[in-house]
Amino acid sequence: MATTESAGIDPKEFRRTAGRFLTGVTIATSRASDGAPHGLTANSFTTVSLTPPLILFCIDNRARLLEHFVDTGYFGINILSEEQQDLSSRFARPNINRFDGVEWYEGRTGAPLFDGSLATMECKLVQSVQAGDHLILVGEVVHMGCRDGNPLAYFGGCYRQVAPLPAS
Repeated sequence: MATTESAGIDPKEFRRTAGRFLTGVTIATSRASDGAPHGLTANSFTTVSLTPPLILFCIDNRARLLEHFVDTGYFGINILSEEQQDLSSRFARPNINRFDGVEWYEGRTGAPLFDGSLATMECKLVQSVQAGDHLILVGEVVHMGCRDGNPLAYFGGCYRQVAPLPAS
C-alpha cells in the first residue's frame, strides 16, 4: 500500500531508477515436498550478518513457487558466473519447467545447486518478513563454497561484464 508521500511514484520509473544500481545475479532454489526442484533468478540478494552468517533475498508474493521456499525450511543460493547468463535467463522466464534439461546437483540440505557458479550457499530459513508486494526470506548459511571467476552482472535492464581484477 503506497503512502501519501510515495503515491506519485510511477512503478516503471521506480524500476528504471533502481536499475541504476549494478547487481550480481543469483538463482535461488528449493525443493517441493515431493522432491521436485524449483528456482528463480533473483538479484535482490544481500548478506545481512557475519555472526551468525545470514543472507536474504526477496520473492514476489505472487510467485507460484514461494510456498516451496517457506515450507521446506531450506533453500540454496547460486551466485552466477558470467558464463551462466543463459541459465539466469531461463530461470527468469515464467511458466516453464526451469529445471528441464538443466544439470544440477543436490547440496547437503537437498537444495539444488549448479556447477559453474561462483559461489553456492545452502541456507536454513530463519525469518520471513512481509514488505510491500514481496516476502523477504532471511536464511542462515549452513554450507557454502566458492571459486574464482567473473560474476554475472545486471545493470539498466541488461546483463553486463565486469572487468577482471588485475593479477596480484
